[in-house]
Amino acid sequence: MGQKRGLGFYVLATFFGLFVLFLYGPMSAIFILSFQGPSGGLTFPLNGVSVHWFFNLFEKQAVGDFGASFGRSLLLGLMVMAATVVVALLAGLAFRRKFLGATPLFYLTIASLVVPSIIVSLGIGVLFQQLGIKPAWYGSGFGAHLTWTLPFGVLIMFAVFNRFSPSYEEAARDLGASPWQTFWHVLLPMIAPSLIGVGLFGFSLSYDEFARSLLAMGTYNTLPLEIYAMTTNVTTPVLYALGTVTTLFSFLIIGGTFGIIALISRKRTA
Repeated sequence: MGQKRGLGFYVLATFFGLFVLFLYGPMSAIFILSFQGPSGGLTFPLNGVSVHWFFNLFEKQAVGDFGASFGRSLLLGLMVMAATVVVALLAGLAFRRKFLGATPLFYLTIASLVVPSIIVSLGIGVLFQQLGIKPAWYGSGFGAHLTWTLPFGVLIMFAVFNRFSPSYEEAARDLGASPWQTFWHVLLPMIAPSLIGVGLFGFSLSYDEFARSLLAMGTYNTLPLEIYAMTTNVTTPVLYALGTVTTLFSFLIIGGTFGIIALISRKRTA
């Protein structure tokens, strides 16, 4: 701790600072412009400072439906989160033992990550139409989002179980625990923080997914599609206010998740 920091530290710190600026710099412009005055426009300089456009979000809009699209994105994100956690957990448990066709199945699972997202969206939309099923956010949209979230969830669970020592389960069995008791009282509490992370990953990927939603959502838009549609029609800073609110909501979800993980880790340590 008492050693003097060398030149390399300051070079890397500067590089990291520039990276953070590049990452969040564009968003800072959105945050600032969302506080335009009632007669403000879409560009700098600010024409007054107020929270007028945040209150305007709750009023009826001539173009766009914020509330309904946000509700669809939220519900869809929760559905995708639950499915991703369950399937990733089951896949992680299954791949702990070798079985016939395990390798091809693994590569088939992660293949959707390298397929262009818009092609996946198009393929799912066409498939549902050919089956005579009307594309909708809770059907074809749900499936399209799972092609994006499941591979990440499975990869995370693979990494978790590769580091998980089976000695804990063996000790539980030696003490007379059944397979279900071993899973519920030993395995699940130990991997719970990882499962929460998988759930957060699934929710965040679904909540702001655009490309895989574009041709698979049917009549009703999710929030990213609604925002995109509004960019060609809305000419007030209400669009920036919406971006600020949704971004803060995402950070709130992430912060709450980290809090839950910290609480679980503290209880497990105790």
